[in-house]
Amino acid sequence: MYDRTLLSTDGTVASEQAEEHALDLAAAHDAVLHVLYVVDEDVVTAYSGDEYVDEAEGPEHGLEEHGEETLSELRRRASETDVEIETAMQHGRPAETIVEYADDQDADLLMLGTKRRPEEYRALLGSVTDRVLRLTTRAATVVKTEVSE
Repeated sequence: MYDRTLLSTDGTVASEQAEEHALDLAAAHDAVLHVLYVVDEDVVTAYSGDEYVDEAEGPEHGLEEHGEETLSELRRRASETDVEIETAMQHGRPAETIVEYADDQDADLLMLGTKRRPEEYRALLGSVTDRVLRLTTRAATVVKTEVSE
């Protein structure tokens, strides 16, 4: 049923349970697990850069470093369970980049994590997961994580 699954992760607590679910599902279906980390261009361009001495100290470098750590850890976990994994890091607007990547990889299923938040929060800010669900025509699984804020 699932040959190619896609997990989009930001490496935060909101993605932890989705990562576990994605690894379990890929193992159960002997599927290739594609994992995507998106460096949010809106975050990168929101900073003037005046406070940084060189690019290695800026937000883009920090996000890329966090992405590499996240993808590396998922590669390690996948190898422990014999899950075939392909990882990618892309720059762009997260929701649109996730949908494009899923289409390019012809993913059978998208897996996304999200924090469970109050309605007022979602009404004001929304979320990447909400936007992906509106944009994609592919099957998607959302794994919610309870967090205290």
